[in-house]
Amino acid sequence: MNTFNKISVVGLGYIGLPTAAVFANHGVQVVGTDTSQSVVDSINAGKPHFGEPDLDALVRRVVENGKLSASNEVQTADAFLVAVPTPLCEGRDKDFGADLSYVQAAAEAIAPALVKGNLVILESTSPVGTTEKMARWMADLRPDLSFPHDKGEMADINIAHCPERVLPGRIIEEVVNNARVIGGMTRKCAQRALSLYRIVVQGECRVTNARTAEMSKLTENAYRDVNIAFANELSVICDRHKINVWELIQMANLHPRVAILSPGPGVGGHCIAVDPWFIVDGAPEDARIIRMARQINDAMPDYICGKVVTRAQSLVNPVIACLGLSYKADVGDLRESPAVEIVAQLADQGVAELLVVEPHISALPKDLSDRGLKLTDFDMAIEQANVILLLVDHNAFMHIDRDMIKDKFVIDTRGAW
Repeated sequence: MNTFNKISVVGLGYIGLPTAAVFANHGVQVVGTDTSQSVVDSINAGKPHFGEPDLDALVRRVVENGKLSASNEVQTADAFLVAVPTPLCEGRDKDFGADLSYVQAAAEAIAPALVKGNLVILESTSPVGTTEKMARWMADLRPDLSFPHDKGEMADINIAHCPERVLPGRIIEEVVNNARVIGGMTRKCAQRALSLYRIVVQGECRVTNARTAEMSKLTENAYRDVNIAFANELSVICDRHKINVWELIQMANLHPRVAILSPGPGVGGHCIAVDPWFIVDGAPEDARIIRMARQINDAMPDYICGKVVTRAQSLVNPVIACLGLSYKADVGDLRESPAVEIVAQLADQGVAELLVVEPHISALPKDLSDRGLKLTDFDMAIEQANVILLLVDHNAFMHIDRDMIKDKFVIDTRGAW
């Protein structure tokens, strides 16, 4: 019952493809499914469609040895892992909720392939109750099979939630080594999911119910978001009082029970900038601190733009070197990046010439290129600009010759210089 000879991974993006490749590398036959034909073709050619350390060689190896293949159609398997997006959509009271259409589409694609004894696991970060919705969506299409919400431990199909817990730039390592929370709709569902993850996961696996597993991922990211919001709010207050916030935080953190995070230009990425809204949407009257933290962090790009515009307007011919576009250092991931939002706002205000530097991408995203912006070489941008705006603390920016910027206005949003 706990033998998994073949698994299907539905959604071959930042989470699904590395997960599929790691399982394939452990000898499991894996068929990945994606709606994009170009993604399917790229993977079947042994080439990932996005950059991630060690993923290139791993995908090539498991495709060449026949353990990993990709398709547009969901095929029969012993287990199905769902790793599709759960983007934001407008929710209650002009806050944001989760768009579950991708999860529903995945459930409806899996349903025809199900047979008695199958396991279906939702890895996508989701609001509380989504795993149960997924089970009902499949049950509606397969009345010939029983599901946990109706038959409990005796169900034909086992359903679980195991939220992904990886960091871009370290995904391959963290799929294997990170602790995992495994939530089953029943005890049997959880144990079957545990036996699947034990094939590849070396970190601790903690078993719980599906709702707790869903909430655990949201809680992790909301915790970080709230603490970043404290640091960002502190930075605004320190600006008002002409205090160096990074020096202040160093002083405060000398206390053995204080660990303030670093402020920045906002919060980006596919998790922290998104997931706390799912808690707010599910409990709008109660999630007061979590909502306020999201609002504080979402307001930071506007605040940074205001500082930059004020500085630029004091110059005759302002030229701003915008250093970094990604949401975190040393990756090319631009999802929800506050740096992209800041550069777009500055372009729209038209107060200066913008020289955009991002060493981890080969072309600007369309919303920036449509504004007439182009990628610029780092050295050229530093030489030509009279305002230096550090948005991302890439290693490539850390070893700058101080003499090159001593006569320029520097706005360091990361406290790196």
